[in-house]
Amino acid sequence: MDKWKKLQQGFTLVELMIVIAIIGILAAIAIPSYTNYVRQARATEATGALADMRIRMEQYFQDNRTYVGGPCAAPTGTSTTFFAFSCSVAGTATAYTLAATGAGEMAAYTYSINQANTKTSSFNATCWSLKPSGIC
Repeated sequence: MDKWKKLQQGFTLVELMIVIAIIGILAAIAIPSYTNYVRQARATEATGALADMRIRMEQYFQDNRTYVGGPCAAPTGTSTTFFAFSCSVAGTATAYTLAATGAGEMAAYTYSINQANTKTSSFNATCWSLKPSGIC
């Protein structure tokens, strides 16, 4: 009997294949979920920066009664690795559009806001959708 127990050391090939299959299934679910989570977090940075830019533009308008010359730059401390921020003031000086355009892996993401607080995204024309599904 002791001789038989000595031969039974280690794992069988079937046991190893089951473990590998389980790891593969978990990875197939976890990696895409994590990637989507990271993209949503990066998109939140863009929408937060645009909201801050809008507040600064409105404060400038209250002081000067024009948007021309307003603070169109992205807020200090905002990461510009994944988004490029832009600002355009209409010819009447009473309208503007702020935009964040994605770069690199975030290229499909674009967000904008104007003086009327109308928010648009590349996934939904009526709000800032953080998900490609377009749900706000």
